[in-house]
Amino acid sequence: MMQELLALKQVSITRGKVALLDNISLTLYRGQQWAIVGASGSGKTTLAQAIMGLAYYQGEIIHYPDASDNIKPVFVEQQHHFKNLSNTNEFYYQQRFNAADADNSINVEEALNEYKDERHWIETLRLVPLLKEPLIQLSNGENKRLQLAKALMTSPTLLILDNPFTGLDKEGRNTLNLILNDVCAKGIHLLLITSPTELPDAITHVAILENGRLVSSGKKENTRKDPAASFQAPSEKTGARFFKETIAPLLDEVINASSTEADAFTDAVHMRNVTIRYAGKTILHQINWRVRKGECWRIAGPNGAGKSTLLSLITGDNPQAYANEVWLFDKRRGSGESIWDIKKKIGYISPELHLHFDQASTCFEVIASGLFDTVGLFRILSEEQEKTVSAWIRIMRLENFSQKPLSLLSTGQQRMALLARALVKNPPVLILDEPCQGLDEQQIDFIKLLIDHLHKRSGTTLIYVSHYDHELPSCINKFLLLDQGVMTIQSERVSKD
Repeated sequence: MMQELLALKQVSITRGKVALLDNISLTLYRGQQWAIVGASGSGKTTLAQAIMGLAYYQGEIIHYPDASDNIKPVFVEQQHHFKNLSNTNEFYYQQRFNAADADNSINVEEALNEYKDERHWIETLRLVPLLKEPLIQLSNGENKRLQLAKALMTSPTLLILDNPFTGLDKEGRNTLNLILNDVCAKGIHLLLITSPTELPDAITHVAILENGRLVSSGKKENTRKDPAASFQAPSEKTGARFFKETIAPLLDEVINASSTEADAFTDAVHMRNVTIRYAGKTILHQINWRVRKGECWRIAGPNGAGKSTLLSLITGDNPQAYANEVWLFDKRRGSGESIWDIKKKIGYISPELHLHFDQASTCFEVIASGLFDTVGLFRILSEEQEKTVSAWIRIMRLENFSQKPLSLLSTGQQRMALLARALVKNPPVLILDEPCQGLDEQQIDFIKLLIDHLHKRSGTTLIYVSHYDHELPSCINKFLLLDQGVMTIQSERVSKD
């Protein structure tokens, strides 16, 4: 007879009169490895939080001990969090590029020091070369590997992972797939919150959530022939036709309302022999790169290749730009322009910006802050500015969340709000660093249509970072590959999918 590991009985969660989970009943047995899939906002992360006791719920959740009375679930969130040497989490997102400030961050070895008996996970997760690196300077993918190592070193009974493949390069995803096989072989049970298109080999059972309801569960091979299909098929509010008939006219109104005299520059970016080092380590080596007005670039490369550092030289967040020959909008950095002169021409989103954004900010405030390039809204808007923000809320279909704080939005909804923040001022340059993280397949298709339309109508210059080919808008036709800080210009699509 199969032994129960975890049982959910009529679990429901309501926040702000909105049902996030509706009467969920599901039993996980020992020897099974489960994945919870569903569209953005379907309740996947909320369910994981309830299982860990991190969210108030109605119903019953039972953790069954093993023969040694051991119950040890561990939850690895999608967003990583860590503390500095002062034991606070008061980091700001530019801090990783300021060497002096980074000294206040513990390094990887110190973060793992308490788990001395489980050191083999350090090698398995390729963390040995990173042991002396400050946590604040890790890439998104490197930090994901660190969080996973810390979880595995506690020898959990049940390991709950929220979108563990997010932010990992192709090699990292393949490695994680093999690691999860090893995890299961050691008797650890898995519960993955993941995309229906990224079900690792170790998974044996799948549960599908839709709008907070459990609509299907069972063996992976029996749970709908293609569990991704229901989230990829266009509905009446997605797809190219809906975009053309409903969203494109709204976009055109916003573009026309914000149109000003054409920005007078030839090159958005021009770097000459740029080299960036931290504590003797070369992050970027002899970068020569020119981005002309209206060009659309994709930047690719493995985790830790230097992509975020390269972008920080453009967004004005890296002080080493002054020690190098970096030209932005035909002006050399250090020639008298302020950081705000640069930022007002750039719309920007990144996983790090998402991580450091105030979760108490409402959806409206998040989008409005993009008008002023601040992390938070600290000004009163004009009537025209309010209209612009409201238009973007409609474009992103966030009307029901306008006055709700980020903390009550799903990860995907938060990302849509932050994307709107990057777009709200119709900037001449868009820098989108992994903009589709946390989005489901329909949202990704929507964002691609949106960016293509903006480029076609406004001639927007685009710099786009993604590990996935299927996330690329069709306007991208120039490709830059970074690997260990060395740049290669590609004549065709850089395949990292």
